[in-house]
Amino acid sequence: WLAVAGEVPVLTMIILLCFMPNSPRFLLSQGKEKEALGSLCWLRGSDTDYVQEYEQIKDSVRKQSRRVSCAEIKDPFIYKPILIAGVMRFLQQLSGVTCILVYLQSIFKKTSVILKPEYDAALVGLVRLFSVAIAAVSMDKAGRKILLFVSAGVMLASNLTMGIYIHFMPSSQNGTIANKTLVSSDNLPAEPTNYITLIPLLATMFFIMGYALGWGPITWLLMSEILPLKARGVASGLCVIVSWLTAFTLTQSFLPVVNAFGLEVPFLFFTVISAGNILFTSCCVPETKGRSLEQIEAFFRTGRRSFMR
Repeated sequence: WLAVAGEVPVLTMIILLCFMPNSPRFLLSQGKEKEALGSLCWLRGSDTDYVQEYEQIKDSVRKQSRRVSCAEIKDPFIYKPILIAGVMRFLQQLSGVTCILVYLQSIFKKTSVILKPEYDAALVGLVRLFSVAIAAVSMDKAGRKILLFVSAGVMLASNLTMGIYIHFMPSSQNGTIANKTLVSSDNLPAEPTNYITLIPLLATMFFIMGYALGWGPITWLLMSEILPLKARGVASGLCVIVSWLTAFTLTQSFLPVVNAFGLEVPFLFFTVISAGNILFTSCCVPETKGRSLEQIEAFFRTGRRSFMR
């Protein structure tokens, strides 16, 4: 019945897609100028200056009509934004979010959180939803980079807390029985000892909050903003492949690492990655708040000075 209930939003999306027009940029790339103008009018409203925007989009599509060649890939204007987007997707998955979500209940069972694991997972889900809503509201006000810094900082503190807690947990809870497996959680001890067992729950909630504030949604947003228009389709696909290959590899290696070295090792590894996220954001990620696609492209073409104008 859970699977049947999951069909409801899918069917709703299919129905609503029937009423969604193609984007003006796509229609112009197909030579359908009249349909493109009508689509933009529907999207923006007839009382707006959509004709001027239409001409700008038309000029942009004309300039970007050629496909990127192998020689152009060597141009920093092409490969730098692709590299930045790809590394961001790589670091996003290396921060451990997929592993933590996949093995969430088992991790709570192993750390003997005071609440039932299924209730803990529900709380984490609510925190994630709340945090994404905050990010959506503040992204265009605070800026992308500041949210990425805050996000990575919160994830770093949360992962470090989890790693230290698991390492110094009483041996009766962190012994060989708990480290044998995270899959067969039914046989693991679940009785709480005291309220200190709330630490893993709070640390995980803050980790998910930090992830949802920045490194979750903003990496997707920046892909659409910094990737060059002429290579956006292929580059987006490449970044997504990097993302999910990393997630698959990390998830597959998570259990063997836990069985061999203990649960604290992955969390300490995620801590190091979060520190790397902060460094990468500081050195490589441009601030795109309030910038047009043309200004962002100018940044990669000629440098930050022209970008900031």
